[in-house]
Amino acid sequence: MPDFQETTNLVSSYLRARVPLVIIESIEPSRVMDLLRQVADEIRSMNFFEHSRTEGIKDLLTQQSMGDDTSLAAALDQARVTFKARRNVNFVLTDVEDLADETSTSRHLAEMVRLAEACSGSIILIESNPVWTGLGRLGMSVALDVPTTDELAETLQSIINDQEGLVSVAWGPAEVRRAAEILTGVTETEAVNVLMTMLTRKQLGPDDLSQLSEYKDRILGALAGIERIPLREDYSVGGLRQLQSWLVDREFLMKADLSATRLNPPKGVLLVGVPGCGKSLSAKAIAHSWGLPLYRLDMAGILGMYVGQSESRLREALAAADRVAPCVLWVDEIEKALATSNGEGGTTQRLIGQFLYWLQESTSKTFLVATANDVSALPPELLRKGRFDEMFFVDLPDADDRAEIIELYFDRYLEARLSPALLTELVRITDGFSGSDIDSVVHSIASRMFTQGTTLLPPEDELRPWFVDVVPYSRTNHEDVAHLRAWANGRCLPAGTPPAIDAPAGAPIRRLLVG
Repeated sequence: MPDFQETTNLVSSYLRARVPLVIIESIEPSRVMDLLRQVADEIRSMNFFEHSRTEGIKDLLTQQSMGDDTSLAAALDQARVTFKARRNVNFVLTDVEDLADETSTSRHLAEMVRLAEACSGSIILIESNPVWTGLGRLGMSVALDVPTTDELAETLQSIINDQEGLVSVAWGPAEVRRAAEILTGVTETEAVNVLMTMLTRKQLGPDDLSQLSEYKDRILGALAGIERIPLREDYSVGGLRQLQSWLVDREFLMKADLSATRLNPPKGVLLVGVPGCGKSLSAKAIAHSWGLPLYRLDMAGILGMYVGQSESRLREALAAADRVAPCVLWVDEIEKALATSNGEGGTTQRLIGQFLYWLQESTSKTFLVATANDVSALPPELLRKGRFDEMFFVDLPDADDRAEIIELYFDRYLEARLSPALLTELVRITDGFSGSDIDSVVHSIASRMFTQGTTLLPPEDELRPWFVDVVPYSRTNHEDVAHLRAWANGRCLPAGTPPAIDAPAGAPIRRLLVG
């Protein structure tokens, strides 16, 4: 999609070539008019007239009115007379209805285009929707997309310069650039409205950047196929040392200005592992830590009942993710939508192809966090190096992590600290527990205390049975856990601390993110 200057150059070339019809597709007519004024100022040998329903016909540069009748019929009649009397005249038309199909209006306009061609004139249409093919093929079309990041940065900086001395602004070039990246995907008018609204508080600091995503959400409204996930303020991390270390560089790249480099933004990460060990929570923790909005791609909602519907929905959802970037996009249990089997039709293969194409070609700052439990169902092409930036395996928590997790949940739900002896015993009892298992037990204890109206922690001999009576997933599904570990060995990096050099081959790496 050409940017503002490229579109300006194309329109100028079309008019110099006397193309009789130039269609400019855009949802920002005011921005297109700025473009045309720039072209008109460069080509002084031509006359430019514009028509609008509110003000009728005016000279584009001088804004001198050409009559009181504001109707389209009057504008077309004026154009007809002017084309016959003078050469190299251009008429700009906006808000023309009934052009999508063959109608009396579109046929009439097609006749006007033929007259313009015979008289070396041009009609310039500003449209937000496609026009009738019979009309469109009489000329040339060009699309003006919403402002690029560079254009938005220039616009925001101009507004800030205008407010100098009136508002306390603590944004430097880096913050302005970051703001432009966050607002990429909205129109110029919308970006101006957002910044001016924030400036009414008479101050603007680096901490205000996070609010831009909220404004952007309000502007874009409901997005096809993705939903905004609200984030809490109390995410806590226990373990996942290697994953956290790996994410440091990705956060820097997500927030850095890469426009002057050949670097691409990070693509994302695939997390596989034992259910309940923090894979889904990782997506929330990453978004919270990076200060980015979190969106969930609902793959179940993507799958349609009609041929072609699923592919269309996925395309719309991924396009929506690009519009709201920078963001974290969470795809939970991705294998349920992209799993392959011997008897399945072509829909899944088309979805896989479309998804892989987006992973390969998208240049937006959309960091994908995909999770999977049944890794054997994933298509091999999804796991090829380069699709995701990396794949990590999240295993059951080891003793050190379980101690940290137990203390964390007792503090969160009960604001209580355990004695070293009791903590040691609970760590032993919870061998094989996932983080969600521990969370569930401590939450149940807190719920019982609440219903009994007490804040006193039960005696130690009454706490132990709560944990002893639990049969964790790792025991009921021992074979599945062993299969996951065997698959991950050699394919994934451990999300936790790497094994010591003298560790036995195939030893499980156990680290967990909790919250």
